[in-house]
Amino acid sequence: MTQILGIVKEGKLIPENLWVKFVNGLENNFDSLETNKERSKRELAESLVNVVKKRIVPKSGVLFSGGVDSSLISFILKKLNCSFTCYTVGIENSDDIAWAQKAANEHKLNFKYKVMDLSELEDVVKNVVNLLNDADIVKASVGSVLYAAGKLALADSNTILFSGLGSEEIFAGYQRHEDSLQGSNFEALHKECWNGLKKMWSRDLLRDFTIAKHLGLDLRVPFLDKDVIKTAMNVHPMYKLDKYNKKIILRETAEFIGLKKEFAWRKKQAAQYGSNFVNGIEKLAKKKGFKMKKDYLQSLLK
Repeated sequence: MTQILGIVKEGKLIPENLWVKFVNGLENNFDSLETNKERSKRELAESLVNVVKKRIVPKSGVLFSGGVDSSLISFILKKLNCSFTCYTVGIENSDDIAWAQKAANEHKLNFKYKVMDLSELEDVVKNVVNLLNDADIVKASVGSVLYAAGKLALADSNTILFSGLGSEEIFAGYQRHEDSLQGSNFEALHKECWNGLKKMWSRDLLRDFTIAKHLGLDLRVPFLDKDVIKTAMNVHPMYKLDKYNKKIILRETAEFIGLKKEFAWRKKQAAQYGSNFVNGIEKLAKKKGFKMKKDYLQSLLK
């Protein structure tokens, strides 16, 4: 992954205990959080631009969905006059491909996409399940998006791929963040963001690093830079989540930087749904005579 962050040492993902130690070292007190929204927005904008800037190379790619995370990274790269291409994958009726095309056209981004058929998806899923040695539906489907998009990037000789990984944790983008806010308990929400970051190693980092290393990709993850984590986690969570929207401060900051409102406020769709890969896996399972997706995925393990 990114050498700047230190997730990777000597070509290997750091152990889980070192990741947790890294996050623990950043954890802050709820009572000291920034409550000035405009100042938070300015500081976050500056931090995001700076961490993308220190990760730029002469040529790179972006794992692109047309959502706020990847659209903002792409927009910043364009502002910095970088040479990059956005890559999107999906099967028929993929929302991500439709949104990515709109965002790329609106912001004049270099863009490549691939609509995969079921046989192509089956090959990718089979590779991912065996690479991870895990038949979990979320890991298999999300991992397949990275694998397929990574292959697109490699076809262009792009080995550096930017990813929005980590944004959901620091800006409260998941349902569990909403659940933790019952009764407007913002302190519980703040703690859930930190807990989610600590659990990212087993849930996300191991999956993505394993796939990236296998393909020969270097993932750049600006949302997991310590400066972005510190800035985002210094924002009072009342600016991250309400009854109607998640990741509010990030969306407002994206607009502040210059991203069009339509893409800054696109509703969250997990990669497995935006790509439509989950439906594809269900179709493959039925085609192979399985009632359950998990049984089909289990059958792919060698």
